[in-house]
Amino acid sequence: MANLFSPLHLRGVELKNRIAISPMCQYSATDGFANDWHLVHLGSRAVGGAGLVITEATAVSPEGRISPGDLGIWKDEHIPFLKRITDFIHQNGSVAGIQLAHAGHKASSHKPWDGGRYASPEEGGWQPVAASEHALLADDKKANALTAEGIHQVIDDFKAAAHRALAAGFRVIEIHAAHGYLLNGFLSPLVNQRTDEYGGSFENRIRLLRTIVKETRGILADDFPLIVRISASDWVEGGWTINDSVALAKVLHENGVDLIDCSSGGLAPPSAIKIGPNYQVPFAETIKNKVGIKTGAVGMITEASQADEIIVANKADLVLIARESLRNPMFPLSAAHELGHDVQWPIQYVRAQKKR
Repeated sequence: MANLFSPLHLRGVELKNRIAISPMCQYSATDGFANDWHLVHLGSRAVGGAGLVITEATAVSPEGRISPGDLGIWKDEHIPFLKRITDFIHQNGSVAGIQLAHAGHKASSHKPWDGGRYASPEEGGWQPVAASEHALLADDKKANALTAEGIHQVIDDFKAAAHRALAAGFRVIEIHAAHGYLLNGFLSPLVNQRTDEYGGSFENRIRLLRTIVKETRGILADDFPLIVRISASDWVEGGWTINDSVALAKVLHENGVDLIDCSSGGLAPPSAIKIGPNYQVPFAETIKNKVGIKTGAVGMITEASQADEIIVANKADLVLIARESLRNPMFPLSAAHELGHDVQWPIQYVRAQKKR
């Protein structure tokens, strides 16, 4: 029976345990470039024992950033420092993953600690785009609907980013199609009001994501894992549902996706979501059982026993930790101690493995 510290195989990659560090925006880059903050932030999670460490949402184009402080991978110059990070992660026994993203109508925002509101071009921002013309949060301005030419450019941007991710040494790629960002906006009828081949029916609304997945899979070697993060539910009537997610997961599985990272929300007001421990785990369990694809569970998973139960009960194959990892970068090592698993510590930290 699998448990939190069983290895997980995704194609030719072995994760030493079932704990992944979820993408968490740091808003600390300049012109998309990673720096020492990202090296320490991501590297410390590898030192802390996670099986998989995934970068924050990494923009495939400048206009795909959430904020001017986001990581980017839209030019070759971004590769060297990212390679420094992946080398460190791999030297410390974890696997480096990258989340490729486009923010859509949520782009061009100020950093959260600067208020998070829309940043105008005069403030260093830019004009956001979306599946359809869409109101920006807390603002009377609107995102522009992507043209057909713009859609093809987005596809090319994801393909180019995947090539750069390989050059930077990443061993897992995750495509971000959740949380109200561009690809999620195409999926959801709350945003997508298009009347062309990318709007209307379910098959049309998933077309952009399916195309990006197929193009990305074609770039990757057969032994290279591909993950997609989705919002399994919009949480509001008339929006995307878990049944839609099951149908999407079947298509993604057929097109070479190895694991569905099951988050939710991003287009509904927070008050519409009943948040609590494990509140999103049922999405991962449902998709896993109905589709037969591996899934990752997220959302207020803070305790070792809680994370272990998700794996032992076969509700998901991977547990993604976010805020708890910020509170405790050594969560995997402390969880192993609590659950009685003998795992390898960094040799520099062995003296602390047993309390004396």
